[in-house]
Amino acid sequence: MASRGTVKPIANFNAKADAEALKEAMDKFGADKTVILQLLTARSNAQRQEIQTVYKTLFGKDLVNDLKGELSGKFETLIVALMSTPLAYDVTLLRKAIKGAGTDEKVLVEILASRTTQQVKDIVSAYREEYNDSLEEDITGDTSGHFKRLLVILLQANREVGIQTDKIESDAKVLFKAGEQKFGTDEQAFVTILGNRSAEHLRKVFDAYMKMTGYEMEESIKRETSGALRDLLLAVVKCARNVPAYFAETLYYSMKGLGTDDNTLIRVMVSRCEVDLLDIRKEYRRLFAGSLHSMIKGDTSGNYEKALLLLCGGDDA
Repeated sequence: MASRGTVKPIANFNAKADAEALKEAMDKFGADKTVILQLLTARSNAQRQEIQTVYKTLFGKDLVNDLKGELSGKFETLIVALMSTPLAYDVTLLRKAIKGAGTDEKVLVEILASRTTQQVKDIVSAYREEYNDSLEEDITGDTSGHFKRLLVILLQANREVGIQTDKIESDAKVLFKAGEQKFGTDEQAFVTILGNRSAEHLRKVFDAYMKMTGYEMEESIKRETSGALRDLLLAVVKCARNVPAYFAETLYYSMKGLGTDDNTLIRVMVSRCEVDLLDIRKEYRRLFAGSLHSMIKGDTSGNYEKALLLLCGGDDA
């Protein structure tokens, strides 16, 4: 399957030349930020890893530490994030979300609802390797109730495969009885079905549910649940329907309104730029009648803005 990312490996790649160019840019008084941002946003993650290795070999120094020494603010956060492998980046984000002051539920929701089962399995084992801790135990120690239960189900990365034709109607019925038809809500039914069925199967269930109740699944979830559980259920439903549309919406709300949620903006741009950012841009245009490019331009500034726009890779105005 062709990558739908905006960032592609550069042809005629030369890690040594890149490492030397970065060193020279950082040796200048005040550092040449333009060279740094243009070079690093134009290389694939695998190429950036190679540059790091060569940099250490040539200069006996750690490239990320040197970058941290020369850059600051959101621009630094973005560039340092680009230097991490996608797996290490997810693992670090989850660790911070759990171990920081308070729990950053937004990060738990976004990563665990949107990653493939294989990616979740890789995250779980990389987390154990990196921190000698169980991600599941850390998450259960930090969350509660049905929110915790659904996170645990997602961490098992054990979704059924394909469409269970015999279960479509019954799943829709169970969800109807658990929510709209019941005084109060049986959250467990939502958690079990949405956490265990495949995306293809869930899309069929949502159609059956709509026919049966006249409601979209998202409408019912918004009415029947609240708080972190509601956010997680909605994310699971949206990702089952269309992952790029889920991220287009996430990006929109990170920049809409007063102040920008830069952590979310950076997280999504970095983690999707080699996966499906072209599709996210397309969905963004469809959903919000404007381009992601112009939203970033109106909402950020300086080298941070320049780097984001290069990752965005074009305007769909």
